[in-house]
Amino acid sequence: MNAEPLLLSFRLAAIVSLLLLLIGMPLAYWLAFSKWRGKFLLEAVVALPLVLPPTVLGFYALGALGPRGFLGRMSQALFGHALAFTFGGLVIASIFYSLPFAVQPLVAAFESLDRRLLDASAVLGAGRTRTFLRVIVPLAWPGLVTAVVLSFAHTLGEFGVVLMVGGNLPGITRTVSIDIYDRVQALDYAGAQAMSLLLLAISFAVLCVVYGLNRRVWRPWLAK
Repeated sequence: MNAEPLLLSFRLAAIVSLLLLLIGMPLAYWLAFSKWRGKFLLEAVVALPLVLPPTVLGFYALGALGPRGFLGRMSQALFGHALAFTFGGLVIASIFYSLPFAVQPLVAAFESLDRRLLDASAVLGAGRTRTFLRVIVPLAWPGLVTAVVLSFAHTLGEFGVVLMVGGNLPGITRTVSIDIYDRVQALDYAGAQAMSLLLLAISFAVLCVVYGLNRRVWRPWLAK
């Protein structure tokens, strides 16, 4: 079994899930606590990858990251090459595609907090930043873990966007999903089955972690 596509997928998923946590936390905080009536528009944009075919999103991402796109021209000016068919391009496209898997669990976690605790923190003189770091984050940690795990798993198994934006370059953009596709095309069903079973086991473990955290079976003392 060639481990290179699997390691590349793990690297991509780890980077994307970390960046999504950094991007998703302030975005989810605003969506959870903002009273602006038009925020449903941003919620719809965030959730769009859930209903949009990956090939459609990949097509527009390819245009934006290519030599004629805004991000592609910017990268060309800074680094001498566009972002299409590069690992960096995969990271950017995967961030947009996995965004709802990070933001929605965070929004749900923030909205479930007892607002009286936040009011008490404000009365005691804590600013918004300190309240966020010392009160909101510790109380919403299951949502944070869920966001990281789901975005990691979703990125790990992505196929359509990766194929459209990255193509199939060994060691650069050939992820494990692309490798399985190649093996099936080459009639290497044994290799495809082995890699598929590995992804199945990883996905099952990820879901066990998510549901376990949500039901607090790992930290039962939190329910006291």
